Amino acid sequence: MVQTRIGIFGSTGSIGTSTLDVLARHPERFSVDVLVAHSRVDILFEQLKRFRPATVGLVDADRRAALEERLASLPAAQRPTVVVGQAAVDELAGDASLDTVVAAVVGTAGLGSTWNALDAGKRVLLANKESLVAAGELMLDVARRAGATLLPIDSEHNAIFQCLPADQAAVVGRAGLVGDSNEIERLVLTASGGPFRERPLADFAGITPEQACAHPNWSMGRKISVDSATMMNKGLEVIEAARLFGVSAERIEVLVHPESVIHSMVRFVDGSVIAELGEPDMRTPIAHALAWPERIESGVAPLDFGALAGLHFESPDPERFPALRLAFEALAAGGIMPLVMNAANEVAVAAFLERRIGFMDIPAALQAAMTHFAGNATSGAPETIEAVLVADREVRAWAELWCRTRGSGAAVGG
Repeated sequence: MVQTRIGIFGSTGSIGTSTLDVLARHPERFSVDVLVAHSRVDILFEQLKRFRPATVGLVDADRRAALEERLASLPAAQRPTVVVGQAAVDELAGDASLDTVVAAVVGTAGLGSTWNALDAGKRVLLANKESLVAAGELMLDVARRAGATLLPIDSEHNAIFQCLPADQAAVVGRAGLVGDSNEIERLVLTASGGPFRERPLADFAGITPEQACAHPNWSMGRKISVDSATMMNKGLEVIEAARLFGVSAERIEVLVHPESVIHSMVRFVDGSVIAELGEPDMRTPIAHALAWPERIESGVAPLDFGALAGLHFESPDPERFPALRLAFEALAAGGIMPLVMNAANEVAVAAFLERRIGFMDIPAALQAAMTHFAGNATSGAPETIEAVLVADREVRAWAELWCRTRGSGAAVGG
């Protein structure tokens, strides 16, 4: 069997480590040729010792010396080529040595590598939802033009992908977009509701970063955990689903499902509903996308239906989760609004994690940014990836100023 050559961008995060766990189960099928991290040298070094990639990338140039020091302990034949800096790392994603790129960088920092991989016509396993939120049509256009294969590994979008009719799913896999189908009534994204689903609203002002990062079901990074707590993560997924599957906001439904057993569903016009179920473990969607259209063992335990106490569903509380409403509004507005919402959210979440603003200041920052940029002269959709990055920087600068002003008088818990 010819091995599929894999590059993992964001290898030290939760998606990256889960991907490596799956790959380690199938050494005859896959080889790890590129590993990219931002700055977590210790984890990256342990990964490269085990998987022996030809190249490693490190975004943070200040951490190069620390990595080189560790590499010096290895035999010369086992030392990979080291690439440093954002631009150089992004270029790796389009390298001819790779067959498949796992896009697992969090935030718009993953735009460049995702773009380059699609532009090179590779199979891209997409966990970086911000790429489709900030630059959706551009990403899909380049995927179609280059003949890239775009497969979602977010659990919700992968679940929908698995529930689609075979002919529809094949279109997603080959071109990155499904047109509206007269068979599909709507897509249903499920959400755990995060750690504050039942917390009294009066207590939200005192929520600390530690509380927001304590997700009840999933093991995730800090930024994504906060997004889950505000349900902005689900808002980003709504926009991603609209891009991936070519459906309008009216045909996307969100349901809170605390058990996280049903990962998403597709409603059909005849009244049928097809759902994808499994343990809440990211190795399942990762394994599915790695081997698609085949299936391989992922390391995830079978779902024990006899142990389930029940499956529960409820509509999201708009007062508790205003960020979800804002995401639907951004999708409906189109143009630059999804980019504005995403950039403002990344800045606000970082400020919250640094205790500079409060938890409920996060959706307030999104609302303020969307209101400000709705009347801005640059509110049209950017037409190039370079224009996306320029607009993203502009919004971030504005949101950072907003957070500094807001935080100067805020009493942030913790």
